[in-house]
Amino acid sequence: MHHLIFRRDIRNGIAPMSLSILSAALAPTLTFAQASPFMTGATALQTNILAWLTPVAIILVMVLGAMAMANRMSWGWCIGAILGIAIAFGAPQIVTWIRGMFGV
Repeated sequence: MHHLIFRRDIRNGIAPMSLSILSAALAPTLTFAQASPFMTGATALQTNILAWLTPVAIILVMVLGAMAMANRMSWGWCIGAILGIAIAFGAPQIVTWIRGMFGV
């Protein structure tokens, strides 16, 4: 009787457990074969932000030009606007540069 219980435990316990361990070991290779959902969402968000930011930046440059012509502009605002536009539109290159520095 004890011998039959042991065989049933092996068949019902160890085989499914080893199958689940094997599938868990192979899961990362299946996962890496597809695009990351985080990167897909981040890319879509970046595209949407740049689509909204382009006309805002154009209007901002026009307003800064009008304020400069009227001699009503602080140079701090101008430098801040230029740096903000450069960071906003250069973000992918900045991220690539920083990731390259740290080897990520």
